[in-house]
Amino acid sequence: MISTDVTEHVATTGDHQTFYLAAGPEDGPLIIFVHGWPELSISWRHQLPCFAAMGFRAIAPDMRGYGRSTVYSRHEDYALESIVADMIGLQDALGAGKTVWVGHDWGSPVVWSIASHHPERCHGVANLSVPYYTLERGLDALVGLIDREVYPEDEFPVGQWEYQRYYEENFAAAIAPFNADPTKAIKALFRSGDPAGIGKPSRTAYVRANGGWFRGATEPPDVPRDPEVISEADLAAYAASLTRNGFFGPSSYYMNHDANAAYADRAVNGGTLEMPTLFIAAEYDFTCECTRSNLTQPMRDHCSNLAISEVKAGHWIAQEKPAEVNAALAHWLATSLTEVWPR
Repeated sequence: MISTDVTEHVATTGDHQTFYLAAGPEDGPLIIFVHGWPELSISWRHQLPCFAAMGFRAIAPDMRGYGRSTVYSRHEDYALESIVADMIGLQDALGAGKTVWVGHDWGSPVVWSIASHHPERCHGVANLSVPYYTLERGLDALVGLIDREVYPEDEFPVGQWEYQRYYEENFAAAIAPFNADPTKAIKALFRSGDPAGIGKPSRTAYVRANGGWFRGATEPPDVPRDPEVISEADLAAYAASLTRNGFFGPSSYYMNHDANAAYADRAVNGGTLEMPTLFIAAEYDFTCECTRSNLTQPMRDHCSNLAISEVKAGHWIAQEKPAEVNAALAHWLATSLTEVWPR
């Protein structure tokens, strides 16, 4: 019987340290799960044992600025080019030539960037919530894809992405309430999907107008933990990490749009992805709204072997609906990457 125990490891490449979780046989095909903001390797706690049981070597790193990986003090240290280099270094440390990469939230632009700059490193790539040819190309690349019926330009110039502009305009104020009480922040942010929000502006669209997150309050509201997304133990782990490291690093991912756009312009093959790709949309993710807007159109134009799946969940899709996400990933792996499936 294959062990599904999750173990802790550290990979060091140059001056950078990447902490990661691992499960499954060491000689199994490698699948690396890349988390987003403001998460951790444990965000993939439902995926690691599942894919380990299938025979994959399943890996989930803490990204730079998070958890037990290296934390940096400058915004520019969180540009995608540097983060991609971390992941290539991790892949080398694991002794893998090619890998299946899976990302969510900011992890998606990381994985899309690995695919578009290092296709020789990829068996295939799958991403949740953030489609290709969008965020990794900078904030300006998103503006033309905004649904102006939901976000009139005079009220929401940058649509649901107003919060990202707020980071650029007032970074200290943007992260202050998160740092004031990370536990409350995680409880307020990690909520399950609500179909009542269909056709309405995302709360991220109001961040600039309200003078910050949480209507400009100095700390997050104290709302009940949503057990559909995280347990008490998960909450404690997230809060401990973010209390120790702060939100500077995680939120600095939003401060490199110009550098990321320039990096994207250097993608190979004109940015077209030819390897098998999977996109999993969350129907009730109203910031990354992909089921009614044009947000996925550039991805459809630049992926020649694309599969799309949809799950009735909110933004934290892999934590809220793990069985559905795991099923979509497994089906894609079994049908599109049969040569990678564990023997």
